[in-house]
Amino acid sequence: MVVIVMGVSGTGKSTVGRTLADRLGWTFVDADDLHSVENRRKMAAGTPLTDVDRQPWLELLRARMEKALEADEDLVLAFSGLKEFYRARLTVDAERERWVYLHAPASVIRERLEKRLGHFMPASLLASQLETLEVPRDAFTVDVTPPPDVVVKRILDGLQLRPR
Repeated sequence: MVVIVMGVSGTGKSTVGRTLADRLGWTFVDADDLHSVENRRKMAAGTPLTDVDRQPWLELLRARMEKALEADEDLVLAFSGLKEFYRARLTVDAERERWVYLHAPASVIRERLEKRLGHFMPASLLASQLETLEVPRDAFTVDVTPPPDVVVKRILDGLQLRPR
């Protein structure tokens, strides 16, 4: 099974995704780690990525999901998934995938981004991400205002997943 944890930057995809994977004993992949150097530079400079910029990255992510599903490897993927098109592009086997949408008020997300150190995604791009976001209809939605452990428990309960 693959659980895709999605949302705008600052919602805690990496923290929640990694914690979820640890609790389940699953592999964790952070899509941010697979961005090209050029895309990282663009975002660090405050330039939003275009669909063309994202295309090779989406292909890499899809290939990683295909590999996991073919090998029956359980995987948690942290992925922004801002547009329906991106989510559709990643869907390999909908029966074995679960989407989790992390959300919080913009003020909470902005505060987190402003406090975050060492990440290529500046707080200045939050408005662009919120404008681009197409809220998923079929994802399990979780408010990430509470601490990560509470969020992960809600995901485990909501998706009926059992920790190891």
